[in-house]
Amino acid sequence: MMPVMNQKNMMKQKNDFPVVMPVYARAPIAFTHGKGAYLFDDTGRRYLDFVAGVAVNALGHCHPRLVQALSDQASQLWHVSNLFSAPAQEAFAQRLIDNSFADTAFFTNSGVEAWECGVKTIRRYFDTIGQPDRYRIITFHGGFHGRTLTAISAAPQEKLIGGFAPLVDGFDYIPWGDLDAVRAAITPQTAALHIEPVQGEGGVRPASTAFLKGLRSIADEHGLLLYFDEIQCGMGRSGTLFAYEQAGVLPDVMCLAKGIGGGFPLGACLATAQAAAGMIAGSHGSTYGGNALAMAVGQAVLDEMLQPAFLKNVRRVAAILTAGLQQLVADYPALFVEVRGQGLLLGLRCADGVVNGDIIVALRHHGLLAAPAGENVVRLLPPLIIDQPEIDLALSILRQVVIERVAS
Repeated sequence: MMPVMNQKNMMKQKNDFPVVMPVYARAPIAFTHGKGAYLFDDTGRRYLDFVAGVAVNALGHCHPRLVQALSDQASQLWHVSNLFSAPAQEAFAQRLIDNSFADTAFFTNSGVEAWECGVKTIRRYFDTIGQPDRYRIITFHGGFHGRTLTAISAAPQEKLIGGFAPLVDGFDYIPWGDLDAVRAAITPQTAALHIEPVQGEGGVRPASTAFLKGLRSIADEHGLLLYFDEIQCGMGRSGTLFAYEQAGVLPDVMCLAKGIGGGFPLGACLATAQAAAGMIAGSHGSTYGGNALAMAVGQAVLDEMLQPAFLKNVRRVAAILTAGLQQLVADYPALFVEVRGQGLLLGLRCADGVVNGDIIVALRHHGLLAAPAGENVVRLLPPLIIDQPEIDLALSILRQVVIERVAS
């Protein structure tokens, strides 16, 4: 029999498959370092980063407080697992609880893990109160909750689910913003209503205050839980620590990630004591979730975001950037039709015949990084630390790209 190593060598000679699984359509650019709102590539060129790791680098790149927190913790303790007491988790959880609707938190390594913890929390709650047949969750068109099989089942867009059948049962997918559709979708098996207060991937669409209040009212009327996904719109991105604050609507369960770790892998599922009543020892867990490094960085992020002026400044610069984008739309209606979003989760919806990806490539050639979103939107997700110089530069580059496109 041929040795295993020789078999592998022969296989390598027969194909040229990428060493990294080719699931990403990556831009042809490699970054070596970053500082503040800027990234630098391997040629030394500087880019203004209005992607921020897809809303992850909330405090920009190499923020001194985050660097110090991680360095200090790395010299003491990295990881011990959740088999032992976790005072760092308790301290961080208490700060999140003190500044939110929640009574309890579970820490994860990613957004989709936090999201799935929320789904399990909901199902466990109804099982605990003697209603195990209530497990279905109503979700909305355009939603995006991650890439696990369960998460794509909850938001079954063709681009996400193709080739992955059969999907996970338990989700009813209905039109965005339609309270009548919500009422019509409720059955004796319905357990929860689930929504992103501001959709990111789905086209940078904020839910109206009236819609969110309507969901809360319907949930209360039918004994359902209200579950918010603030993975992208939370942690200061909307202009308040959590987007739900702006509507004055409290969820029962909420998942967080992205900005909560400022670039370090970290997520959290928050819940009221009632909603989490079924989450007892052994019902859920994570090997890495809430490890010492993550907790140290999360605390440092909160240290910054809870400074009295921080969120006020996010709202100030968001208003300036939004006004500049609205002027661009007014000046070039043949290219852009509207500005969408909330806080520093903003989008330019392109006109028919204009492809958002083409605009994004042109912006990158001029040194501005942006991200695509659904409904032909150019998504702008700058670090929350930007100020007038970064706004002026971004608007200048956008206008330059538009002028060039009109001229061509």
